[in-house]
Amino acid sequence: MLSPSVRLAAGSWMAGFVLAGCSLTPVMNTDAVTQANSLPAIIAHRGGTGDAPENTLDAIHLSIEHRADAMWLTVQLSKDGVPVLYRPADLSALTDAKGPVFTYTAAELARVNAGWNFRRAEAYPYRDHPVGIPTLREALHATPATMPVILDMKALPAGPQTQAVVRVLDEENAWQRVSIYSTEADYQRSFAAYPQARLFESRDATRERLVRVLLNQGCVDAPAERTMTAFELHRALTVVEKFTLGEGRSDVQATLWTPATVACFRQKPGVRIVAIAVNEADHYRMAACLGLDAVLADSPSKMAAIRDGIALPLRCPRSRASSGQ
Repeated sequence: MLSPSVRLAAGSWMAGFVLAGCSLTPVMNTDAVTQANSLPAIIAHRGGTGDAPENTLDAIHLSIEHRADAMWLTVQLSKDGVPVLYRPADLSALTDAKGPVFTYTAAELARVNAGWNFRRAEAYPYRDHPVGIPTLREALHATPATMPVILDMKALPAGPQTQAVVRVLDEENAWQRVSIYSTEADYQRSFAAYPQARLFESRDATRERLVRVLLNQGCVDAPAERTMTAFELHRALTVVEKFTLGEGRSDVQATLWTPATVACFRQKPGVRIVAIAVNEADHYRMAACLGLDAVLADSPSKMAAIRDGIALPLRCPRSRASSGQ
């Protein structure tokens, strides 16, 4: 069971994320101590890809059982215009079929084994127990009405998929619990036509702001009030230096969310920050000490155990504390 402090953090995150409330302030700084008084919510990445085949109903059910606070699901469009849950460009990456999702109907995709390549230790447990590719509507039915859902839009063009998702959200009366994310700015533009849509800012905008702060160019164009943002806590990046006769490249492992970047993003009230790819205890503690709202984790089972093992208040190294609190 969650402690009262953790329950408060999760509830505050859900209310703020879905209803655009006030930001959390979980990091307390004094001359004597730096500590976090609440923990980031746990979002099940692709339904919980570390525990079950990604974006399947099995993954969703397990994540709910493991007490995930929110669900992150990946959406593409079937041949017959139905929003379904699948991430890679080709079915052969995860399933026993091949070809793009849009070349199959939703009924055909339901008969594909989405767990074909899911591996646990040395075994492939779903080869004898197939699970199909579900529709978005089925996923919403499988998710508690109180659980926030983040839809990651894949595949282009954006227009037809946006319209199909809008129809489902209208018919299911699901707008209040759904947010829209995409690495493709076309989706931010296409969903902007629907005032009820809750959109993450574009990944390009988030990245550019992060890089400027990290390169000591200052906090340029801080996010507007109640903006939702998401980016990796750590990410491999390539720095390109242009010369007159060529270029030089350096590969670096960068930490994107730092006290300085968080302070920049927190200048306006209600800004929500999700750290992507947080799968280790040290990284989860770092996210808590930075005062981040939520983490995107592959295994809700593992992360719930990590969360349960953290006693509050959490003492934080000074270098990790959010200077903007």
